[in-house]
Amino acid sequence: MQPAERLKIAVDIAREAGRLIAEARDRQAFGHRYKQGHELVTDVDVAVDTRIGERLQQHFPDEARLSEELAPDRSNLAHPQPLWIVDPIDGTVNFAHGLRHVAVSIGWAHEGRIRLGVVHAPFLDETFTAIAGQGAWCNDAPIQASRAGNLKHCLVGTGFPYRRDSRPPLMRRLAAVLDHCQDVRRNGSAALDLCDVACGRLDAYYESVSPWDFAAGWLIAREAGARTGHLYPCPEGIPEDLYGENLLVTSPGIHRELGDLLRRADSGEVDPP
Repeated sequence: MQPAERLKIAVDIAREAGRLIAEARDRQAFGHRYKQGHELVTDVDVAVDTRIGERLQQHFPDEARLSEELAPDRSNLAHPQPLWIVDPIDGTVNFAHGLRHVAVSIGWAHEGRIRLGVVHAPFLDETFTAIAGQGAWCNDAPIQASRAGNLKHCLVGTGFPYRRDSRPPLMRRLAAVLDHCQDVRRNGSAALDLCDVACGRLDAYYESVSPWDFAAGWLIAREAGARTGHLYPCPEGIPEDLYGENLLVTSPGIHRELGDLLRRADSGEVDPP
């Protein structure tokens, strides 16, 4: 099947999932629990993941799936076979609290590379898409990443882990960015942060997340002209496109400078602005 046809099916599935999410919020009749005692998951996450899985099985019965709620086994990441990577609701806390930064993220990887991606934001009425080597779009209009070259004028997106004991080391990064950049945004959806880099709303994004959070948005940002990478080398056996630790996605002109700043912050060596 050609990539364009795959993308069309993925967009249709993502938009159906978005309708389910919007209807569930309108009804306000969903339960919730906490994974590992700190990560919110709702009945809607599971229901939407189930529906996306059914649709993918219908169209691609022989292809593996990695999804946050129902198929979280990451052993597929090292395999070269086709793999669908799904986050049914990226921004679950936002969803539960009535905020608008909520997205369905669907990516497709083959031979360790993301080949197509869809990020659909039902409450923002935006659908971001990309095919490897063919560019990126928002609502079918081409998008382009920022061409910012001066770090002090850059707007930077990031996020924080749910576990509070994991946050203190990240405060050094945050302080460094606040001292050397224009400002920081924390919108609560990694997929949409990456899409905001793709269309120039953010000049950069850094964070450590799971594959389903970033796979589709990573491709969309790269196809829009952003530079995608990691602060530190990826471990052997996991493709770079599927490794979510220490992501750094930026306007090409600031990638090295921001990366150096964040690494210096990790070592406690940041100079005053």
